[in-house]
Amino acid sequence: MLEIFTIATVWLGLAVVSTILANRLKISMALMEICVGALAGYIVSRFADPEILHPNSEWIKFVSGSGAILLTFLAGAELDPESLKVKMKEVSVVGLLGFLAPFLGCTVLAYYVLSWDVRASLLAGVALSTTSMAVVYAVMLEYGFNKTEYGKGILGACFINDLGTVIALGLIFAPFNWKTLVFIVVCVAVVFVMPPLTARLTRMYGNRTAAIRTKWIVLVLFALGTLALWAGSEAVLPAYIVGMILAGTVSRDEFFIRRLRTLTIGFLTPIYFLRAGFLVSIPAIFAAPLVFLALLAGKVASKIFGLYPVIGRFRESKKERWYYTLLMSTGLTFGSISALYGLNHGIVSQDQYSFLIAAIIASAVVPTLIANMAFLPEHLLKAPMADEEVPQLDTISDTWEDSGLDDYLKSKKER
Repeated sequence: MLEIFTIATVWLGLAVVSTILANRLKISMALMEICVGALAGYIVSRFADPEILHPNSEWIKFVSGSGAILLTFLAGAELDPESLKVKMKEVSVVGLLGFLAPFLGCTVLAYYVLSWDVRASLLAGVALSTTSMAVVYAVMLEYGFNKTEYGKGILGACFINDLGTVIALGLIFAPFNWKTLVFIVVCVAVVFVMPPLTARLTRMYGNRTAAIRTKWIVLVLFALGTLALWAGSEAVLPAYIVGMILAGTVSRDEFFIRRLRTLTIGFLTPIYFLRAGFLVSIPAIFAAPLVFLALLAGKVASKIFGLYPVIGRFRESKKERWYYTLLMSTGLTFGSISALYGLNHGIVSQDQYSFLIAAIIASAVVPTLIANMAFLPEHLLKAPMADEEVPQLDTISDTWEDSGLDDYLKSKKER
């Protein structure tokens, strides 16, 4: 246990440094965590053993994966079903083109320019077609866009984009079998059962038992994640679905959402973003920078040329169009998952995997950094709203809220 606590202390120390630097430099905390992780990985590999911080240990993978699952759930819970119905055309068109443009563009680039074989080229197209839900939601939350119809539209388009990536990965490389069918049937059943069951548990125990909703939702997310992995899919996909189906009820309880954000952003996602940066091999990129730059440019350029004209039909402001397009050009979670799938199944080599991962992580940093520095649509933000979204739960009152007594007394006072 001494070694585990020591390693955890170092990772959380990097998280604190990232937060301070992000505040000082006025950039996204998620991006700073990726950059700090990459720098830490380079320093450790240069002067010590890269495994000294155990980035591939099972418990680090679990904490990191849990962060991705809960962050994806929160992103889904932010979606307003009524707003999505109104914006269905925008979300569907932008999301589908956001997948198709880089999938086709990067597949052609890998095959004809980089001379990769067909399967490796297709996997490159799949891995680089994604939009990072984790990065986009973290940015939306940090600036307060998650409560605006603009931000909800971006999150909806991200979901459609990543859904296309998951389907393509399954259809091209993972054969459909009975396990997949079981997974789909269970997910469909959850869509109908989860909302009324969650509401019933909340009414019966929400104001009596501490954090019953958190325990219940985490239980469901982990159970569906287990089923997804068993079926050959990924654990983050059902998390987004659960978030979406509970968006109409869970998101109304601001105290609950804030508590869950504190757990997620305060502990889990820093490990996820730091580890993503830590796994980047900076020397490998320097050894063959043209391949890395070609893949990065192919992903971002195909996203921009495919999406900017279309987004212009829904957004008149130049800043809004560019910000929307650049955030849709990011990649991290599903892209990394797809690249790792290719490596584990012998579809891509170790070098090809390294270039893909480097391009994917760079796509999480570069477009978002440009978007926030040059095209941030500040006119859509309200200062009070942004302040409200910052989770500050390190007080005694939060323990009181966690117990459920705060909600109970408020409801009693209203009556």
